[in-house]
Amino acid sequence: MQPQDFEEWSRKAAEWGATYRRTLRDRPVRARTRPGEIYRAIPAHPPETGDEMQAIFADFERIIEPGMTHWQHPRFFAYFPANAAPVSVVAEYLVTAMAAQCMLWQTSPAATELETRMMEWLREALGLPPGFSGVIQDSASSATLAAVLVMRERALDWQGNIAGLAGQARVRIYCSDQVHSSIDRAVWISGIGQDNLVKLPAQGPTGSICADALEDAIRTDLEAGHRPAGLIACIGATGTGASDDLRAVIAVARRHGLYTHVDAAWAGAAMICPEFRKLWDGVEQADSVVFNPHKWLGAQFDCSAHLLRDPDALVRTLAIQPEYLKTHGHDGIVNYSEWSVPLGRRFRALKLWFLLRFHGLEGLRRMIRNHVRWSRALADRLAATPGFCIVTPPVLSLFSFRAEGADDAQTIALVNAINDDGRIYLTQTRVEGRVAIRFQAGQFDCTEEDVDTAYRAITETAARLAPSG
Repeated sequence: MQPQDFEEWSRKAAEWGATYRRTLRDRPVRARTRPGEIYRAIPAHPPETGDEMQAIFADFERIIEPGMTHWQHPRFFAYFPANAAPVSVVAEYLVTAMAAQCMLWQTSPAATELETRMMEWLREALGLPPGFSGVIQDSASSATLAAVLVMRERALDWQGNIAGLAGQARVRIYCSDQVHSSIDRAVWISGIGQDNLVKLPAQGPTGSICADALEDAIRTDLEAGHRPAGLIACIGATGTGASDDLRAVIAVARRHGLYTHVDAAWAGAAMICPEFRKLWDGVEQADSVVFNPHKWLGAQFDCSAHLLRDPDALVRTLAIQPEYLKTHGHDGIVNYSEWSVPLGRRFRALKLWFLLRFHGLEGLRRMIRNHVRWSRALADRLAATPGFCIVTPPVLSLFSFRAEGADDAQTIALVNAINDDGRIYLTQTRVEGRVAIRFQAGQFDCTEEDVDTAYRAITETAARLAPSG
């Protein structure tokens, strides 16, 4: 591609993106293609000669765009958001154009030093103590895996990477039964194994594990000759927003020398609002905390903030320095590839810098506070509507509900019908073994009217499904 063609098609792509964002409200939230439809529209064999960009772009619009679920749609109320504020998209244009591999300080000093400063900004925004430092991981899954590897190495006196796990005492990790599936995957990949992930039942109004139950589990494992290694606490769990009593459970973990990691992937963003910080009271005692700015804060995916009270244990676990990765002639530099599992690293800090400078913390706080307020108002409105009941009350902007008297099949039928309607997108969860419909407000451009539309879509669809008579 010649420079003038690159300029022309870059401009066209940006114009397409702007039009796409401007017209999202006119589109159904979820893709309406059938399984295999996109696959069959693409030739079975790669081309021997190149196509013109005009034809490629036309096929993108004809084949690909109709098969996309619109995660930036203002009425995307499913899962958790994967926000990409427009200013963050602009930053990603620049990152993509430069295409730097930012694995070491010397491979892009600006990327490393901006990342250091952005993590300081986020630490301050969340109200964490000055002793915390951090790194941008690709996802909370990677941050949790890194934390689990540290737990393993500490418990095995730093011999796991060298000698492996064969012949070692069983390493044990403790968590709530409400944690994200990424915790299970981390113990698989780390070699610790599913059977050594001790899941304790969440209890009480916040869905926390019981500190006494944690104490008992640790003591039982010690008596069995196992090696308790770490606690993974959750704040704002995916299903219903369950949150551990951090101050109580971390106190138990620290008493036994366990490494503590807090998964606040979604809810952590709300901690920029001081009034919500009671949800993670005691977090300053944790060793490791993760939250995703690419969820509720507006940084384009991927961008996960991993904050550490002391990064030395993480670096000791992950750092490896063959000669070709050494930086000679400079002391005191940070190479963030030593803080993460992958060696390769994208320039993720730029979109955070653009985002925080353009919106400011107060602009982002206003957005989050609105989402919480609108979601709680919707929960109240549904609770007052005959035929509906709230299953789990709002945690920040997340709650669950179902039609009164509905069994699981009827609840699934209702959520499917709501999504087929096209105005909004919801997902389901399970609460005490039964299916419930899950709502969360968090999309960057969501308005109060969009949440009002959600009420209409839910109630009107339920009315259509109700038996006549």
